[in-house]
Amino acid sequence: MILVTNDDGVDSLGLSALARALKNVDDVCVIAPNRNWTAAGHTKTLDRPLRVAQVKLPGTRLQAYSSDGSPSDCVALALLGLAPERPRLVVSGINTGPNMGSDITYSGTVSAAMEAVVSGVPGIAISLADYFEWDFVYAARFAARLARTVLDSNLGSDVLLNVNVPSVPRTEIKGVQVTTLGHREYRDELITRKDPFGRDYYWIGGGHLAAWVSRGPISTPSPTATSRSPQCRLT
Repeated sequence: MILVTNDDGVDSLGLSALARALKNVDDVCVIAPNRNWTAAGHTKTLDRPLRVAQVKLPGTRLQAYSSDGSPSDCVALALLGLAPERPRLVVSGINTGPNMGSDITYSGTVSAAMEAVVSGVPGIAISLADYFEWDFVYAARFAARLARTVLDSNLGSDVLLNVNVPSVPRTEIKGVQVTTLGHREYRDELITRKDPFGRDYYWIGGGHLAAWVSRGPISTPSPTATSRSPQCRLT
């Protein structure tokens, strides 16, 4: 069985596309947050109970569990007994936007896959590298092919694959590049505003685009190759 989750929330069309594609590989169990947890990192809820509801994924007939916990909580819920059986693989996504370089320390998508690895199950994080327009069809098909390969090859339980799929027509994708992580330089800024009572409040913001600094064979997102940065043997 494959556990499917994400950080964009159970209503995300990327989650529905991923679950449909993976259902052709193995039985799937979907447990996802009931809201968006973008940039939540590896958050674990320990100070309150978790609530779970059964829902139907948008645009499908697939049943899913919706939790008020984080992406990591959703994986923990499944592995600790909510799923009907222990998953052989956890696939998280399809994220709306890339997760490259330093992004993975913030990403709820990658953290869900990492929670699987911490618990002894291999994990895959899938992201579509565009912030504004998303066609999940090819990314979902690629995720299914990769999941089948991982299951057939008995990939070690200490392996996390972080996959970024370019948001271009399928005919423009030239292949797959296995990369190492680069470092991303963010353009964050502190935005100060006042509420109606005259009190200061703050946003940590900035543009989507940022510089990339090389730390390996490749560190910049390629528009024509699917990038897989393996995170192996976590210690």
